[in-house]
Amino acid sequence: MLSYAGFEDQIARIAGALRDRHGLAPGSRVAMAMENSPEFLPVLFGIWRAGLVAVPINAKLHPREFSWIFGNSQARLVIATPAIAGTLETALPIISTADVDFAALVSAEPAAPVATAPDDPAWIFYTSGTTGRPKGAVLSHANLLAMSLAYFADADFIGPGDMRLHAAPMSHGSGLYAIPFLLKGAQNLILSGGFEPEIVFEALTEHRNVSFFAAPTMVTRLLAHERAGEPAPGLKTLEYGGAPMYVSDCRRALDAFGPRLYQLYGQGEAPMTISSIPKAMHEDADDALLASAGVPRTGCAVSIFDGWEPVPPGTVGEIATRSACVMTGYLGNPEATAATIRDGWLRTGDVGVIDDRGILTLKDRSKDMIISGGTNIYPREVEDILLTHPDVSEAAVVGAAHPDWGEEVVAWIVPRPERPAPASEALDRLCLDSLARFKRPKRYVFVADLPKNNYGKIVKTTLRARLAEG
Repeated sequence: MLSYAGFEDQIARIAGALRDRHGLAPGSRVAMAMENSPEFLPVLFGIWRAGLVAVPINAKLHPREFSWIFGNSQARLVIATPAIAGTLETALPIISTADVDFAALVSAEPAAPVATAPDDPAWIFYTSGTTGRPKGAVLSHANLLAMSLAYFADADFIGPGDMRLHAAPMSHGSGLYAIPFLLKGAQNLILSGGFEPEIVFEALTEHRNVSFFAAPTMVTRLLAHERAGEPAPGLKTLEYGGAPMYVSDCRRALDAFGPRLYQLYGQGEAPMTISSIPKAMHEDADDALLASAGVPRTGCAVSIFDGWEPVPPGTVGEIATRSACVMTGYLGNPEATAATIRDGWLRTGDVGVIDDRGILTLKDRSKDMIISGGTNIYPREVEDILLTHPDVSEAAVVGAAHPDWGEEVVAWIVPRPERPAPASEALDRLCLDSLARFKRPKRYVFVADLPKNNYGKIVKTTLRARLAEG
């Protein structure tokens, strides 16, 4: 267990080593290729103590995807957990948390904090796009502070007697929500080795005032566990989001855990903070409310746009938000930034509607994004890989409903004329050589042609309908 005094000592020494031993000047970027581990938070805050910028990266990515992010972010150094460190393909210096180099970090001379401005970059959050390449959403210190203040206003009062349980990846929402708990002197309990319901239930028995984030698939795994009917005396708040939750599953969770559910809707560009269904609103909620994304968060404006113009309530359009949480822009990508942010408004790319009660409901996701297990998968990057196979003429990737993961990836394949259809195993290997395993299609459908509109664009709604019809 690391006390706050020990935490302060570690981050000061890590900052000193990054500055003096590794020669990193303020503003330099440090990539964090880390699974959930006790070192994650000291490294994150050590980076900030030195005036540097953190680049936390999804631990499930393929080595080539890591390499691309290292280059795009212009990282100067990589800090990695052992299982990832040995797989990375980069010329950058790598410090494994199990090596003597990391021991040197935490034993260096401590450094005083480097002054940073509120608008200085703090965290570069990589989120995929339709081009098949991820974009780096630049989150400032002010963005993260606004996110934390909204947490205190909307989710919970936090004090030293509270605990943050990290069962979801800390490179994403779970790590972001460590910040409000650290600001209030609360505890952080980090579970290594991925999400295991038995360990979560054990933590909810041993500890008190526990809050944690879970994707809907994690919630359904908890509900399927044999201990789901037992009391969970330590649970204070179960936050769920990242993908739609079926109303039936939400009601089962309310039956199992009581009125301790908090739904949030956000994205990397406005970290965790666009709208929510607070715990009190879950009580006596009708199905329409439980199926919605709730009401705007404190300090957040939410509107529905047609292009850049707001539309009246009840009209379906693109969800837009404006708040102090909205990113400063996409790293090195002014065109994407200009297409996404104007006058402080962030266009989310999600389609929804606001009813006369002020409740936001998501209707669809634009850009054909697939959400599987709470993780975003963008079809274009999978299609680009499949099209490199010499026997593939066309490829279209869509999501199909899955009872456990929300959606699964399905690839429709048109073989090249007068050539045999490629084996599914060969396409699997092609994807696994370049993409994270969770992005690999779970099914392949071989067809003679794909449905197209008058402009020659593949009509994916037709493909999704065919899958739904079986």
